[in-house]
Amino acid sequence: MDRNEFTEKVLEAEGTLYRVAMSILKNDEDCADAVQEAILLAYGKLHTLREERYFKTWLCRILIRVCHRMARERKRLVRLEEYMEAAPAEETRCPDLYTAIMELDADLRLVVTLHYVEGFKTAEIAYMLKIPEGTVKSRLSRARSELKYALDEEILYHAK
Repeated sequence: MDRNEFTEKVLEAEGTLYRVAMSILKNDEDCADAVQEAILLAYGKLHTLREERYFKTWLCRILIRVCHRMARERKRLVRLEEYMEAAPAEETRCPDLYTAIMELDADLRLVVTLHYVEGFKTAEIAYMLKIPEGTVKSRLSRARSELKYALDEEILYHAK
């Protein structure tokens, strides 16, 4: 794969990369940093890509590792912006659903984003996260239950 093909494939995956990073980091600036770092790492490790058709999955796997490292580092400090301001207004057709997804535990939020938003199969997600496919399926099931409960609570709250 040459530089132009790499750039094309990265541009095609741009939206996916952002959404995956946001599901882990929940911060625009950190997402941008993580995506940029993942792209640089991927370009340097392009020789490790076995099959070009799995480029997007391979790149997401690199991004997930970068995001988890950044999240671990970030746990040690609290950003002033996060402390001072409320959650940014998200442009979405279903703000209650978006809010409910963002309130899930990180492991559930990530599989929901990868499966339902980005359309990856459970086997691909298992490969990306280095977990059994059954674990992916159980996390999706648990996430659906938690989302149903959260959204039912939201409906009841607004009905009062």
